[in-house]
Amino acid sequence: MYSTETSTGILMLKRYFRPICICFCATFATACASSAADDPAVTKQIFDSGVVAYDAKNYEEAFKIFSSIDDRDVAAMRNVALMLRKGEGTGKDPKAAEEMYARAAQGGLATAAADLGEMLLNGEAGSPDAKAALPWLLGAAAADHPIAALEAGKILEDGTDVPKDIAMARKLYRIAAKAGLEEGIKRLAALPPEGSPASPTKP
Repeated sequence: MYSTETSTGILMLKRYFRPICICFCATFATACASSAADDPAVTKQIFDSGVVAYDAKNYEEAFKIFSSIDDRDVAAMRNVALMLRKGEGTGKDPKAAEEMYARAAQGGLATAAADLGEMLLNGEAGSPDAKAALPWLLGAAAADHPIAALEAGKILEDGTDVPKDIAMARKLYRIAAKAGLEEGIKRLAALPPEGSPASPTKP
């Protein structure tokens, strides 16, 4: 299952994205979402028991456990969303998964933003919607999520669903390339030289 990862750098993508406040949490940590009335240590124990149940393929139990703390733990929110997306331990419900991913992303979990962007891009709960996916992908890219950066770069390079922006696509491909993604490396190399007349940003 999933936990909040530490971001390694925040890009300023002001044109497209209202920045997500990335939480700096240890593995399976719950500090970001716990209220004053909740004991983070207890929440962590509950979360860990959900991970044990999930790893044992006791999906119904895992779903119940994660759902019991999804109002105060962003990692649990993401796990609930994952299980709704896959239909593990509960009925498959892509729309509900998107809503839960959005909650986790708004709570500061970059991987949830990446997951939601992917769902929207694939049209898992409706028609594919690259325009709706882009802000979530950019949010994850701001936390150096390489796959989200690659997908966001492709949307901006293509310019079909949003205004073309080669300069921003280049920045995003650099994130993907730095992480070793082969497609990111290839797409970055294929762009026209930085500052050349062949790489304008469409207004």
